[in-house]
Amino acid sequence: MAESGTIVAPSVTVQSVLFHTAPEAVERALEATHRAAEIGWLEGTGGAVVVSFGDCSPTPILTDALLEEWRGRFPSLGDIRYQFFGENLGHGGAQNRIAETTVSDYLVIANPDVVISPRTIQSLLRVFADGSVGIAEAKQLPIEHPKDYDRRTGATSWAAGAYSMLPTGLFKDIGGFDSESFFMYCDDVDISWRIREAGHKIVFQPGASIFHDKTLSAGARWQPTAAERYFSAEAALLLTYKWSRPDLTDQILASFDAAAHLDTDAARAAAEFRSRAARGALPEQRDAQHKTAEFVGGNYATHRFVL
Repeated sequence: MAESGTIVAPSVTVQSVLFHTAPEAVERALEATHRAAEIGWLEGTGGAVVVSFGDCSPTPILTDALLEEWRGRFPSLGDIRYQFFGENLGHGGAQNRIAETTVSDYLVIANPDVVISPRTIQSLLRVFADGSVGIAEAKQLPIEHPKDYDRRTGATSWAAGAYSMLPTGLFKDIGGFDSESFFMYCDDVDISWRIREAGHKIVFQPGASIFHDKTLSAGARWQPTAAERYFSAEAALLLTYKWSRPDLTDQILASFDAAAHLDTDAARAAAEFRSRAARGALPEQRDAQHKTAEFVGGNYATHRFVL
């Protein structure tokens, strides 16, 4: 509460990890975030908005000159921060490192190239009027995530890391992302379940929309890279193991073994999982009573439709 008796609008830091990201795509995202911050300031519904980048690329993507240019062009942003890590920390590891210097009331986990609608930040902040909410996810366009959600409450199984907001204090209290287990993929599922395990709600907010560009094949299918195939396979094994579903872990391993001659990325993931098990490096298991995690038909939620 300010001395005048007016309510101080909550501050927000938008955290994004860069890895070979085109500066032009980053600039488009900044333009949209700047407009959202401007509207929040004009309408008195938003506090300071800071954008904080962590760069895992081999060489720096952004220059001091470009950052200064952007700070001048986007005055509604409290600051545009940039850290070059000099190593690839993975998504969760980089987000954790960025969060070490985040002091805002809320932080947003965001892909660096998403373009948000003008009231996305305000719409997500409104969700936290319910003090039991721990994390709120924006709606992705043009391809909406298929996981189901309650049409009345927005309750959903987990919040996707493309654009999700949570209290900074909660992020730090639960230890941030489990970067020891998940290099890429499923770290957003895991942190969502740990937030639920701590007694908080996970909410999908369709009133907050973002444009998340995707490139599909001529048959409208995903075109994952070898790295994406490998890390998603590895994450599936680690997630089922960590959340006390060894039956599913065994099923996945068996399927990877059966297709090893066709899918070398899955075979590598299976070998790495077994190597971790042999050296005692698997994550500590939790949710033995299966009260938190959701595994449905090979997915981490009930899906409304199939991509």
